[in-house]
Amino acid sequence: MHKNETNYAFIDSQNLNLGIKSQGWVLDFARFRVFLKDKYKVEKAFLFIGYVPNNQFLYTELQKAGYICIFKPTLVIKNNGEVKIKGNVDAELVLHAMIEYSNYNQAIIVSGDGDFHCLIEHLSKNNKLAKIIVPNFKYSSLLKEFSYFIVNIQLFRQKLSK
Repeated sequence: MHKNETNYAFIDSQNLNLGIKSQGWVLDFARFRVFLKDKYKVEKAFLFIGYVPNNQFLYTELQKAGYICIFKPTLVIKNNGEVKIKGNVDAELVLHAMIEYSNYNQAIIVSGDGDFHCLIEHLSKNNKLAKIIVPNFKYSSLLKEFSYFIVNIQLFRQKLSK
């Protein structure tokens, strides 16, 4: 990455959050934003997140930390008395990466989800992929061909955990 480059991060918040929690720790999102800026010169960090009205404080804190929050409407799914909130952000992340395409030199994709294979392949073929930051060691095998770009966030656990 060169000095004059404009780098953007596109973050699948659910994949990041659940992946890190599965490793037994909690991400400090404010520190992660600074990390992205310092290590990868990320000018804009788009955080894709399901919108839950009761989480307004969280959204405000994320925006104060420097994230551009892109909200996805959520569905409340009830199954055998268990309530799950679903807000799949994959399409929004791909769409915004393409809307912003001419505004950045390099993209950092933060997710281990194989659904982003087509986006990552396109970015890679056009020399616009800087890194893929995966949240744990169990990321999609569809991303293995891009192993050169993959960075596991576990390497920075001490620096980034709450």
